[in-house]
Amino acid sequence: MPSKAKNLPWDLGPTPRWSLGQQIWALRRLVISLAALGFILSLSPSAFAEENTFLTKDEALKLAFEDCEIKRTVVPLTDAMSKRVEKLSGYPPATRTTYAYRAFKKGTLVGTAYFDVNRVRTMRQVLMVVVGPECKIKRVELLAFAEPREYIPNLRWYGQFLGKTLNDALSLKHDIKGVTGATLTARATLQSVRRMLATHLVLTTPPARKNPTETKLKAKPGGTS
Repeated sequence: MPSKAKNLPWDLGPTPRWSLGQQIWALRRLVISLAALGFILSLSPSAFAEENTFLTKDEALKLAFEDCEIKRTVVPLTDAMSKRVEKLSGYPPATRTTYAYRAFKKGTLVGTAYFDVNRVRTMRQVLMVVVGPECKIKRVELLAFAEPREYIPNLRWYGQFLGKTLNDALSLKHDIKGVTGATLTARATLQSVRRMLATHLVLTTPPARKNPTETKLKAKPGGTS
């Protein structure tokens, strides 16, 4: 006759049995919890994604201005300057303080770099925009991108900005082609480039002065005007 099994130290006793009603109640709780989790993830699918950092500020400057002396200039934008930036670019400045990194090679200015942070969809990207002395784009560099990496255009797409100036043709409808699957990234990048070009123009070009109004006076008979 087999011996009766002894209770072991970790034996918790017989497994409790749930009634059919308890099983249905537990299943409903599980379904509700999963639905709530899915709803939260759908609100911000990239909220849990780590930011992709490709270059630091110093690395980007070194890459753009090899063997150059770089001088940083801090310029607070006045109300008038901010309005000019918005009028020229179509977008208001992201900040009222501008940091311009001017690069010199053998005493000659070769370019000025600006860093811009803006939102793509729900997360940010960081760009470096380099403007040459002739106010043309020399480089657009992506430093950080917090959205999923599949929304990053290829290097050829960023190359479209080279040599461009600030005008109406600098848009996704003309000189810059859109990119399938990354439309929001393209819009955000174009916004940064236009805003930094406008900022550069405001900092380096004085506002045009209006010619004084000339009033023609009719000479009075027998006298001087």
